[in-house]
Amino acid sequence: MKKIQWRGTVELLLAAQVLAVGCGPTQEFHAPPALASQTHEIRIANGLSTNGLSTNGLSTNGLSTNGVNTAAFATWFQQDRELNDTLMQYVVRCGVPNGQSVSYTDPSTAQSYTWQGLLGLTPGWVGGAPVTQAEQQVMTACLAAHVNKYGMSVPLSVLGRNTVGEEIEYSQQELETYSRTEGCFFGNLFTGEGFFVGREGSVLEDAESSLRACALMPNTTKSECDPVAYVGTCESLCTREGTQPYYTSCTLNGHTYLPITTRLMPEQVYRCGDGVCQWTEQCGSGTTRDSCAADCGTCS
Repeated sequence: MKKIQWRGTVELLLAAQVLAVGCGPTQEFHAPPALASQTHEIRIANGLSTNGLSTNGLSTNGLSTNGVNTAAFATWFQQDRELNDTLMQYVVRCGVPNGQSVSYTDPSTAQSYTWQGLLGLTPGWVGGAPVTQAEQQVMTACLAAHVNKYGMSVPLSVLGRNTVGEEIEYSQQELETYSRTEGCFFGNLFTGEGFFVGREGSVLEDAESSLRACALMPNTTKSECDPVAYVGTCESLCTREGTQPYYTSCTLNGHTYLPITTRLMPEQVYRCGDGVCQWTEQCGSGTTRDSCAADCGTCS
């Protein structure tokens, strides 16, 4: 079982630049000598802030299979090492399989970085091929699914399939632990089509709030993770196969996308009156998340 801590604020727009310089055969891949059993419960802690998100589109020009050991990658990485190190953690964990990692040594500082894989959503790109439209979509969905308004770390169940139809492994225990359905994330940052969230669970009541409120807030016109755009219910936009707990495709504006489906633990939804003034609550004289006297006191 893996519980990953995602760090900091990162600009999603940079993700295309990472993919554009490739993740191909000249990079260093590492796999442990014994992988007796893969995790059956993927529990991701998300903390990707909405700061810096852009809908200007991500270019795929210059896609390369030469891997991270290229001059283009070095130039990009050195622009902001801390920020891009964080971004690479997201990209590699979304795209590269569990048990593998990508390593890079900065030629100007000799500092080495290793980013661990987890979900394996883009096997073609990992193998050195140019990024396909399907991989653009599933990488967009994965990155968008890890956004929250506050840029704080929250455990999250991530469900879906990679671009060759292999599902992210899960167990019944995971579904029971992460019993509150949240949303479906999809889109394509690379083409400028944007990134979208649909609601899978019930909307939050006036007294409720959550760090993960992208899909669950009652506002039907704007996502709490703007500019990730709220587009309605998952049921009205997406399809699933049989009784699987995730959607396999979502269609919007004539485009069909590969989505990621998310679930939460019930305790990740807070209620005014539970005795704790949460990040998502405000002082006031009422009993709602925006005016919670019981938890946050009255405003001075």
